[in-house]
Amino acid sequence: MKSFMIIGLGRFGISTSIMLTKLGHEVLAVDKRSDRINAVKNDVLHVVHADCSDEHAIAQLGLSNFDCVIVCIGNDIRASVLVTVLCREMGAKKIIAKAHDDLHAKLLFRTGADKVVQPENDGGIRLARSLSAEGIIDSLDLSEEHSINEIAIPHEWVGKSLAELTVRNRYGLSIIARQRDGHLSVNLNPLEPFCENDAVFVIGSNKNLRKLLG
Repeated sequence: MKSFMIIGLGRFGISTSIMLTKLGHEVLAVDKRSDRINAVKNDVLHVVHADCSDEHAIAQLGLSNFDCVIVCIGNDIRASVLVTVLCREMGAKKIIAKAHDDLHAKLLFRTGADKVVQPENDGGIRLARSLSAEGIIDSLDLSEEHSINEIAIPHEWVGKSLAELTVRNRYGLSIIARQRDGHLSVNLNPLEPFCENDAVFVIGSNKNLRKLLG
C-alpha cells in the first residue's frame, strides 16, 4: 500500500483519488472548496478543507509523510505552479502535477514537478493504476473490470519464454504483443526468451493484473 496526497478536486482529482482508494491505497484529498470536499467524502477516507496556495496551511499537511503528492489544479496556472513550488519546498518525495497545456507543463517541470500529465477524467484513472503498480507503462480500459496494459517485463521473466511462464494458467492473463527496441511484435514465438528491456501488452481483468504485479 502506498500513500498519496491529492491537491485539487476537479474531475481529474476526484477520479484519481477515488480510483487510488479503490486500489487499496491511503489517500488524503485536499481542496479549498467545501462542495468538492463533500463530493468525495463518502468515497475517500481522509479529506481536508485547506487552501494549499497558503504556505501556512500546506505546512500543516505533512507532505513528506506521503509517497507521492498529486497537484490536480489544471485551470488556475498561477495556483498550480505556486502549490508545486510549495510542495517541493515542504519536502514532498515525489510530485506529479496536472497541466492545462504545453507551456503550463514546462512551468511545472521547472518549478519542481517530477512528472506532468495533461489528461481529464479518464487520465486520472489511468494514472491511478500506473501509480498503484509501477510496472504499468500505459493502459486502455475495455470495461470497468478489464483492460489492456503495457507493462515492463517483471525481473523474474528475463531469460524465460511464454511456454515456461504459463502466464494464462497462473494469472488468467493473455500476452498479445511484445515491444522490443522500438519494434512491436504481435506474432510471438512461445519458445523465445524475454529480454531485460522488453515490454508486453497484457489483456485481462484488473484484479488479475494486480496479482501479477504484486
